[in-house]
Amino acid sequence: MRRVLAALAATVVLAGCTSTAEAPVDEPAPASPEPTPTTTTPLPDPGPTPALGECHALTFRQALVVVGRTAPVPCRKQHTAQTYFVGTLDLTTDAGFTRRVDSQAAQRQMRTACTRRLPRHLGRTPRELRLTMVRAVWFSPSPARAEAGADWFRCDVVAVASPRELLRLPRRTKGWGAPAMCATAAPGTRGFDRVACSRRHSWRAVATVDIPGARLPAAAAIAGRMDPVCRDVAAGSADDPLDFTWSQESPTREQWEAGQRYGICWVPA
Repeated sequence: MRRVLAALAATVVLAGCTSTAEAPVDEPAPASPEPTPTTTTPLPDPGPTPALGECHALTFRQALVVVGRTAPVPCRKQHTAQTYFVGTLDLTTDAGFTRRVDSQAAQRQMRTACTRRLPRHLGRTPRELRLTMVRAVWFSPSPARAEAGADWFRCDVVAVASPRELLRLPRRTKGWGAPAMCATAAPGTRGFDRVACSRRHSWRAVATVDIPGARLPAAAAIAGRMDPVCRDVAAGSADDPLDFTWSQESPTREQWEAGQRYGICWVPA
């Protein structure tokens, strides 16, 4: 920043020729320096708040990003996500400090709110949704927009078609019949991938079994709990109750820590 200084010029005034004394000289007053302009950096624009029912054309990768806002598209056009709830983040701690929008506490708040509201939006029970390819994803403002005052979070419904691909959604998802879960091979075998049953598949998910406990039990304990349930369900869906096949899928440690406290029973499609 440059500061401009005024130059001072001394002016000498001479008296008339008949005078023996010099007239007093008025010294100009020192010029005050010009004030330095002050500038402030404006805060980022907090941006618009998401609207209930808006649609988004998300890629699979974009659905995994929880911070940031994608621009909505008209629901009459192709889209892969729809907003079914918009909430307000509580970023204040008990001590009066402000949490970051990407903190674990903020993420936990969004995850809890979005997963609880998805069954109500679709008109299904949480247990029924376990056997579908529908998922809840959530988004929050960027840290810069949160600092500018944005405190929203949005819950979107998406449906997985196959690994790294989302299904195209209908124009309205409230009460939508969610696509069922199938697989390309038996669980635990080479080539196993979860897919929507509208895609090519050879197995389908038919039941889930709750697994109690705060820690992931041993594999043998999980198998012992799941076997009777999966066997009975497989027998009930088979053409010959004396000749049937089933498979069971236990949650991985990563799935357990993410909140999946159940296993899945599978039968050939």
